[in-house]
Amino acid sequence: MDTKKKHRIVVKIGSSSLTNPTGGLSREKLEEHVSALAALRKAGHEVILVSSGAVAAGFTSLGYPSRPVTLEGKQSAAAVGQGLLIQAYNDELRTYDLAGAQILLTRDDFSKRNRYHNAHRTLNELLKRGVLPIINENDCVAVDELTFGDNDMLSALVAGFVRADDLIILTDTDGLYDADPRSNPHAKKFTLIEDITPDIEALAGGAGSRVGTGGMRSKINAAKFALSLGIDVFIGMGTGADKLLDILAGKGAGTYFRNQMKAPLKAHKQWIAFHAESDGHIEVDAGAAQALLYEGKSLLPSGITNVVGEFAAGQVVDVTDTTGRLLGKGEVNYSSAQLEQAKGESTAFCREKLGIHRVEAVHRDNWVTLYIEEIDKQEHKEEIMQ
Repeated sequence: MDTKKKHRIVVKIGSSSLTNPTGGLSREKLEEHVSALAALRKAGHEVILVSSGAVAAGFTSLGYPSRPVTLEGKQSAAAVGQGLLIQAYNDELRTYDLAGAQILLTRDDFSKRNRYHNAHRTLNELLKRGVLPIINENDCVAVDELTFGDNDMLSALVAGFVRADDLIILTDTDGLYDADPRSNPHAKKFTLIEDITPDIEALAGGAGSRVGTGGMRSKINAAKFALSLGIDVFIGMGTGADKLLDILAGKGAGTYFRNQMKAPLKAHKQWIAFHAESDGHIEVDAGAAQALLYEGKSLLPSGITNVVGEFAAGQVVDVTDTTGRLLGKGEVNYSSAQLEQAKGESTAFCREKLGIHRVEAVHRDNWVTLYIEEIDKQEHKEEIMQ
């Protein structure tokens, strides 16, 4: 993590790093986190906070002896805890002449294009105005099929769509080990990981602490996603007002995850690749596949051999070759009915006979490659992310 330039940094703080062991906010822990966030801001960096802790902060106020396990219990605790959490953050931020803005998200906010782009614009405007965005899952209304599972993945998604330079995941452990350090005194900590292999994934544990939901496995999954977008990741812990600056300078007590790819997808392409549901699929011939994968070209109707499903212009479709291999996804400029007429035809036919002036079936600006030969991955990585 290079400290010479100004970074856009997403910091994720877990429940156990904010609350008392039996629940309820720890003002001492929160004050230390805010002092570290303020130090990042003072150094000129842009900061987005993804904060867990609403359920853990709220369940004691409702008389629960421990974190509730029912959906209604969790949602009720979150309804109480969200207010306590944002108030506590803003009380402390004011001592540094800073203000926080609460943003509550569900999985649905990422899958719906307008809501996704609205959230992106809001975050950028808050950063422009010098406000600290404080993001959490909207546990008050979220149901299982709309949740992120934990805020580790939410922080990676946020880091991706704001095109962050770094993702810092603060937790109560000091990184990833090759064995459980609590039971094995010879366990070795990984200080730097450049490739998250299946063996690395297998080392991650399961459940998190008594007041949280995410264990090391969820953090590794989040790191893997962020790395795929060229974002450096740190998982670990720290103390004091300089802990985040120390992490940024490579002196953190934890594990750093890095790769050589530094070309994150633009927000719209991330939405197409990772969030949008496909409404149909298009089959293309070998020439069109070559043009899409390796030549940086748009998909023209002449290369289409088959159209499957019913969809309207502007919806997202999968694109496969004639063997059924998924090549990528894109926003289509034709309806399925129009493509049935246009497939295999020239651009002149589409203009003159169908009256379609934007003749690309899928324009390069609205296309994301999801397949590439293993031998060619390194060579074409940069091209994919353009």
